[in-house]
Amino acid sequence: MAELSVRSVLVTGANRGIGLGFVQHFLRMPKPPQWIFAGCRDPKGQRAQELQNLASKHSNIIIIPLEVSDPASIKAAAAKVGEHLGGSGLNLLINNAGMVKANILETETLEDMSEVYTTNTIGPLLMAQAFLPLLKKAAQGSPGSGLSCSKAAIVNISSIAGSISSFFGWDIVQGTSYRCSKAALNMLSKCQSLAYKEHGILCVALHPGWVQTDLGAAAGHPPPTTVDDSVQGMLKVLSTLSEKETGTFLDWEGNVIPW
Repeated sequence: MAELSVRSVLVTGANRGIGLGFVQHFLRMPKPPQWIFAGCRDPKGQRAQELQNLASKHSNIIIIPLEVSDPASIKAAAAKVGEHLGGSGLNLLINNAGMVKANILETETLEDMSEVYTTNTIGPLLMAQAFLPLLKKAAQGSPGSGLSCSKAAIVNISSIAGSISSFFGWDIVQGTSYRCSKAALNMLSKCQSLAYKEHGILCVALHPGWVQTDLGAAAGHPPPTTVDDSVQGMLKVLSTLSEKETGTFLDWEGNVIPW
């Protein structure tokens, strides 16, 4: 298996759950990234304590204040990351930040639907737009043709809950706004793959499994998959991807999920 090898990575929602798991696993790589940009809504808050502790021990972790529902915050984050990178580009953008409102269809509201869409779908759209110049730069600076996550890639953390064909877990939780936002994120991932392929950027939607996080537990049932297993699996999948897989919807074990 080819080892995932990136000089720089940005993870959104990096202060807990899957996002923090990504940061921890990147640190454990035989050759860790030179830059691990950890996007976090409230870097000085209680929920970012573990991330702060990690950053104090590892100089390659740069905590970036980032609210993915705020265009001004995204723009500022892109400028800050660009400063750190100097003349080089960003290899890997992992759009992990997400939210859920466990409403049933009858109680879904305009406010909740808008909030969930803004974070889960519009956030990854704006992030990719803002960081596109840095991703392009990474792709141009990488030798060889073809696409890979070691060269330049956008990874959108989606969910099987957004699969219209499978409709997994409806009897456990309806979560209409969450499901709709992830189905839309899948379409966005496909659009990005078509638009950015010419720039040498791979784009994929990834289902991390039903993971033991605050978001995963929102359904009221204990999720079966640990953060460690999920992140380890996803990184293994990312290391194998090429132009054949750009624009696909895969799970943390590399299986194709039906749209």
